[in-house]
Amino acid sequence: MSRFRIRILARLLTRFPGLFDKSVEKVAAFKVEGAPWTPFTKPLNKSRVAIVTTAGVHLVTQEPFKMKDPDGDPSFRELPSATPMKDYMITHDYYDHSDADRDLNIVFPIERLRELEETGVIGGVADMNYGFMGHIDGPHIETLIKKTAPEVAGRVKRNGVDAVVLTPG
Repeated sequence: MSRFRIRILARLLTRFPGLFDKSVEKVAAFKVEGAPWTPFTKPLNKSRVAIVTTAGVHLVTQEPFKMKDPDGDPSFRELPSATPMKDYMITHDYYDHSDADRDLNIVFPIERLRELEETGVIGGVADMNYGFMGHIDGPHIETLIKKTAPEVAGRVKRNGVDAVVLTPG
């Protein structure tokens, strides 16, 4: 399917949720056993917070997510918190991101986190955040689960991040 057709389909599915529900019924379920859980015990006003987004956000200078592979792109992009908003972009054809193109905070709320830091609600914004492409299918699911997601989790932990805001695309 061409990128143009994928974009049109994404807009239709966004505007008509019933169509989206019907299309999802055809997708094979993916079962994960034993999801890890760690209670959050640190006060939020002393916690460093990062963003992990599946909205296809990346820096203008970074390689865009691969849109030609119908199974998606399981790679990730590092997103430094200090980057000006104008230096971010979205490459993701599988959802209508026209609103997010106007205000990136919809899917990458870095300015909102900075405000929470300034008012003392959170202890700080992490130096590095991470962007993924949310459309992952087929053989890329295993790559995401066994390689890229654990790599990002390790980076987040090594950077002293206490909490992550997860945002979809």
